[in-house]
Amino acid sequence: MRRPRLRALLIAAAVVVTAAVTGCAASGRAASDRTPVPSGSSGAVIPAVAASPAATVSPSPSPSPLPLAGRVVGIDPGHNGGNFSDPSFINQQIWNGTGYEACDTTGTQAADGFTEASFNFDVATDLRADLIADGATVVMTRQSNDGVGPCVTTRAQIINDAHANVALDIHADGGPVSGRGFTVLEPVADGPNNAVIAASDQFGADVRAAILQDTPMPESDYYGTDGLITRDDLAGLNLTTVPKVLVECGNMPNPTDAALLQSPAFQQELAKAFTAAIITFLAGQPG
Repeated sequence: MRRPRLRALLIAAAVVVTAAVTGCAASGRAASDRTPVPSGSSGAVIPAVAASPAATVSPSPSPSPLPLAGRVVGIDPGHNGGNFSDPSFINQQIWNGTGYEACDTTGTQAADGFTEASFNFDVATDLRADLIADGATVVMTRQSNDGVGPCVTTRAQIINDAHANVALDIHADGGPVSGRGFTVLEPVADGPNNAVIAASDQFGADVRAAILQDTPMPESDYYGTDGLITRDDLAGLNLTTVPKVLVECGNMPNPTDAALLQSPAFQQELAKAFTAAIITFLAGQPG
């Protein structure tokens, strides 16, 4: 008589076990969405942290183009350090487009012997570095300060052949001891340079403004008007086929100007002023 009761108990136990297993299976989806409880924890179920969406990466901005990228600039540092040693070469007469002049000259110098040729090349070297840093291709008419020449006609041809977008002749004057200041020399139309007169005048105005703004050198008080003058007797200006001016950057016989002209700090200021003028001028010209 006890066997039917035992059998009923076994069936009931099986139902309980089946229900427990079914409950676990039903809760499996939730379990998969939860973080396992670490061993030794209190047993609380810790919700899993949803994965963060991938961070949006913005593209790096393109660098700004260099202001003189693709431009060619000609620099003519007047005279040369070796000209003193070869008078027969530099004194030969050449046709400058409107008349005859010497192939080159020694240039002037300060009272202490500092030469214009050295000054010209120092500034040209600083200017070259600044222009290259701004993306320009630079053409120099001489590569050192210990050579002779070249003749002023050859200098003009070097820059013309390079198809420079603009060019600058760097000089210092040998005026009266009492005189101070810079002068920008601009070309006069004579045939070869006819097409670049207006552009040269604009470049001259830009150079004048930059020197006044960026350096302590004043306009000349003895040569030209308001720091400007035209010349029709210089090969570098007469024969140019690119916009060009010549700058007498100061008066070497004057002690105040001479001190500035020999100062590396002033030379660098002047180079930066020329660079600023070149950038301003070319910004208004077709590429």
